[in-house]
Amino acid sequence: MDTKVINIDRKDIDKEALKEAAKIIRGGGLVAFPTETVYGLGADAFNKDAAKKIYGAKKRPPDNPLIVHIADFCELDKIVSEISDDARRLMDRFWPGPMTLILKKKEGIPLETTAGLDTVAVRMPGDELAREFIRLCKTPIAAPSANLSGSPSPTSAEHVYKDMKGRIDMLIASDDSKVGLESTIVDVSVSIPLVLRPGAITLNMLREVNENIGIDPAILKKPEKDLLPKAPGMKYRHYAPKAKLVIVEGDFDKFKSFVEKEKGLAAGKKIGLILTEENKGRIEADEVEYVGSRLSYEDIAHNLFAVLRRFDEKNIDIIYSESFDESELGMAIMNRLVKAAGYNIIKL
Repeated sequence: MDTKVINIDRKDIDKEALKEAAKIIRGGGLVAFPTETVYGLGADAFNKDAAKKIYGAKKRPPDNPLIVHIADFCELDKIVSEISDDARRLMDRFWPGPMTLILKKKEGIPLETTAGLDTVAVRMPGDELAREFIRLCKTPIAAPSANLSGSPSPTSAEHVYKDMKGRIDMLIASDDSKVGLESTIVDVSVSIPLVLRPGAITLNMLREVNENIGIDPAILKKPEKDLLPKAPGMKYRHYAPKAKLVIVEGDFDKFKSFVEKEKGLAAGKKIGLILTEENKGRIEADEVEYVGSRLSYEDIAHNLFAVLRRFDEKNIDIIYSESFDESELGMAIMNRLVKAAGYNIIKL
């Protein structure tokens, strides 16, 4: 399969080019497209065969549900059977934006899209280009991240092309994703809403709407082996570079001492480090990537997946990463790092 690339300027959206991409979706094909969180891999949410193609292209486990993307509120009637007051308040506050809601699905949504569940994950992206594309498709779009399953999510068109070339019909290429982490997921199909995946819409922000919103314990801890995931990212190792990744918790002096010792024991291994700007030049390794300053967790979130992907290009064997405060956006950053590391954490 040849993967066609079309370049779209967000400041001057070429609707004619997008119509070509929309035609592919309506014909049961796959199109990768940018959103404010990460690039998504889209297919017609109502086409079960197209949904199956997503799983095949990504090599995605079949019990990992897809997120259905909409452009306008009127599309909800096609997808969900009921909307609670909690759900409506969250929609009013955070849509369009980087928040996904788990709702009871209508029968028209195939089980191939929801991984066999009677609930469906729905999001209205904040990215104007993404919403315009969905409108032209004239159908809600099922779209997980546009990467091979388990690898770091794509925040640039280059990332998508590297993973998906020859596996999908088209890539809509534009600027890098602004947020850099996938959407916050909130289950509102239950009596007390529950955060299943943290993101740029933080727990404190959600609790300004409903102070009782809870948080799933699996966000930072290893989930049960037989877990049936209601949302993407809950069960499997995600976001992982090819190298072994280890998160080291402790102040930087302890971090440095630990890593220096490990370097001495790792004869012949190439060592990489993920550091913050505050610790620039304080320790050496074969490759060092600076993910951003602790004064801006937004920058760290934006850079994280790109940093993990750059290590893949450098053939690093072991990566040691600083850890981050788990409050606010730090919870989302640590959620991605912990899963990428396969829960391999050293506490000093």
